[in-house]
Amino acid sequence: MITALFVLIAFVALVFAFMQQARFGKQPTGERLVRIKKSPNYKNGSFQNLNHTPPLAEGVTYFKMFKEVFFDKKERVKPIDKIPSTKTDLHNLDRKQDVLVWFGHSSYFMQIDGKRILVDPVLSGHASPFTFSIKAFDGADVYKTDDIPEIDYLFISHDHWDHLDYKAIKALKPKIKMVICSLGVGEHLEHWGYNPDIIIEKDWHEKFELDNGFTVNTTPARHFSGRTFKRNQSLWTSFVFQTPTMKIFIGGDSGYDTHFAEIGKNHGPFDLAILENGQYDRKWRYIHTLPDELLQVAKDIRANRVLPVHSSKFALAAHAWDEPLSKIIENNKKENLSIITPMIGEQVNLKNNNQQFTEWWKGVK
Repeated sequence: MITALFVLIAFVALVFAFMQQARFGKQPTGERLVRIKKSPNYKNGSFQNLNHTPPLAEGVTYFKMFKEVFFDKKERVKPIDKIPSTKTDLHNLDRKQDVLVWFGHSSYFMQIDGKRILVDPVLSGHASPFTFSIKAFDGADVYKTDDIPEIDYLFISHDHWDHLDYKAIKALKPKIKMVICSLGVGEHLEHWGYNPDIIIEKDWHEKFELDNGFTVNTTPARHFSGRTFKRNQSLWTSFVFQTPTMKIFIGGDSGYDTHFAEIGKNHGPFDLAILENGQYDRKWRYIHTLPDELLQVAKDIRANRVLPVHSSKFALAAHAWDEPLSKIIENNKKENLSIITPMIGEQVNLKNNNQQFTEWWKGVK
């Protein structure tokens, strides 16, 4: 018994020491924590969703989840073949071009009305605290931090490892002019050396101007946050990004709920909505959008075009790696919405609504 107790104490001490590393970020303190506690979305020691959001769906147990993750057979969660991709030279883009380039999962670059924007850049080849865990699919990691030019606005939707990449954020720091992030996320960034003066950190339902003709409204999402065992100490957010000529919805991660219709009513229509579509499961349906809900989200927010993201780079769920894209195309046969499906690295011309994209995932094993 004494030996077992010492082993347990030693293990806990090792875990605690490991989690003191900078990559885990830092919990909000000081004036930031005071501000957080005043938020109407912060109750009983943590941020809350607008409506009750259980981590697991009704009838699902953590034992069942554990069994599925470690023992149940999964089919085609990762591709055998190399993911096809191309590479747009971001450094030498004509500033007059209005383009978007997707990096896989929820990371992408935009250039609109002369400004360069980067969203949730995960460029280190993995989406976890460990380099050997949740590794990018072969071919899906063609963009690195050296490929990123100087960025006017960096958007961070929330602090999960597949959206906030410590190594990438550290390496990109000299290139970032301004950061727009969820309330509480700024503590991580300051801990990693970012100047507080360039961080715009907001609660839901705040509006602010970035530059002449460029404004942002922070809007709700239905999700959670946390880089350690303690959840929901920072907020998760979607963004309405208005430029002089376009309105873009940056969706982040979110389960389906009434907030989408409210966003559409108050801020729509959108020229483009970038929506989560991947790494879902009905067992956690309240915190990630299911494929049969995505088109309803697009209609709720009144999106003229939709870019589905959160797929094709990391395996975080038990579905086939190409299911998110194949299902959205199949479901859209009834709705006939404008869904764009660029290959990783392919240039999307934001002002060309007639641009065509291939179903590039077909035939990839």
